[in-house]
Amino acid sequence: MRILLVEDNPDIGDAIESKLKAAGHGVEWARDGESALRWVAEGAWDAIVLDIMLPGKDGFAVLRELRAAGCDAQVLVVTARSEIEDKIDMLDLGADDYLVKPFDLRELEARLRALMRRPAGHTSSLAQYGNLALDIAGRSASVGGRPLELGRREFRLLEILLGRVGQTVLKERLMNQIFSQDDDVTLNALELQVSRLRKKLVNSSVDIVTVRGVGYQACCHEQ
Repeated sequence: MRILLVEDNPDIGDAIESKLKAAGHGVEWARDGESALRWVAEGAWDAIVLDIMLPGKDGFAVLRELRAAGCDAQVLVVTARSEIEDKIDMLDLGADDYLVKPFDLRELEARLRALMRRPAGHTSSLAQYGNLALDIAGRSASVGGRPLELGRREFRLLEILLGRVGQTVLKERLMNQIFSQDDDVTLNALELQVSRLRKKLVNSSVDIVTVRGVGYQACCHEQ
C-alpha cells in the first residue's frame, strides 16, 4: 500500500512509519495538517493514517478538505480522545475507521489491511454475513438486528475471522493480533475466547470451525 501518515508526535510517528515500512508499505510522513494536504494533492494514496490533534489545521479540517477535494483514499483516524462525539464526527466527515491511543501497532496494520479489502468507493464500515451484521468502525455486531454483547477480544476475533471467511487463520496469528505482547497467555486463552464467541453466535449465520492443530475459520451459511 501507499500510505500517508499524518502525525506530529515524533515517537509515535517514527514507530508507525517503521512498522509499516517493515511490512513492505510505501510511507510518507507529514507532521502537520498543511503538509498533509499538500501530499494529498500531489499523488494518489491507498490509505491515510490521520491524527486528530495536529498543529495548524487539525484532523477534522484535514479530513473535511481532502474529502471535499475528491480524495477517496481509505482514512484511518488515530486519536487520544475517547469521547464518542469525536468518533461520530470523524465518521460523519468521511473517516473509514478509527483507533484510540494507545494502540498496538499490529492492530493498526490489521485495520489498514481490512480497509483495503473493501471495494473501491465503499466507505461504509458495515459488513453483512447472512443475518449477522458487523460494524467495524462502531466496534459492534448484531444478529437479526439484535445487538451482540461482545468483549473487546471477542469482537477482534470475530473481525479477523470474518475478514477471511472460509479461510483458515492460524492460531499463532490470532494470538498475536488478539493479545498484547505484554500479556502472559497460552493457547488456552485463545480457545476460551473462541468458545465464548461461539456461544454468542449460536443463532447467527456464522459458524467458527476448528481446523485441528492449525487454527480456525469462519463459515457463513443461510440461517
